[in-house]
Amino acid sequence: MGTLNIIMTGIGGQGIILASDVIAEAAMVQGLDVKKTDSIGMAQRGGSVISHLRLGNIVNSPLIAEGDADILLGMEKLEAARAVIFLKEGGVALVNNYAVSPSYSKDGIKKYPDDNAVSKIIGFRTEKIHFVEGLKAARSLGNMRAMNIYLLGALSNYLPLTSDAWLISLKSRLPEKHLNVNLKAFKQGQKEANCAGIG
Repeated sequence: MGTLNIIMTGIGGQGIILASDVIAEAAMVQGLDVKKTDSIGMAQRGGSVISHLRLGNIVNSPLIAEGDADILLGMEKLEAARAVIFLKEGGVALVNNYAVSPSYSKDGIKKYPDDNAVSKIIGFRTEKIHFVEGLKAARSLGNMRAMNIYLLGALSNYLPLTSDAWLISLKSRLPEKHLNVNLKAFKQGQKEANCAGIG
């Protein structure tokens, strides 16, 4: 296979690095070459987090150039809009319907953009925009921290990775006490996205 470029973004505390590690390990289990790099900045204070992830038969560098990402996974809407510069024309944008107002928005200085504005920004790059209800799904599972794994399930419909590779990676990366709920989240995300025509 050729190289598949994935940008994952959101805010600190959403489990973006864990999610990209799960993909990377699943790809390696399947015998693919993987390179990744993460930028966390002020993530511990709810700042931006972005992960560059590349997988294929041979991958030489972890960094994805602007306009080269095949897939953008945004775990927070505004961060997805900010990272769309990396997405190639006609690429896939998978966006969690989840908003965290930055401090300037809370102070009333600027209004947080609505879904139409986010769609319009991302729409300059692609028409393949899918909003996913990760927050709602995580609440239904009784564990808000499973939101990232639910989104991975939705994303998995676009990735050339087997069910066995995903399972091995999830078991390796997740604490045993949280494994069952996360496996449910992954399968639910995969199924609901598939039913919605995502992937």
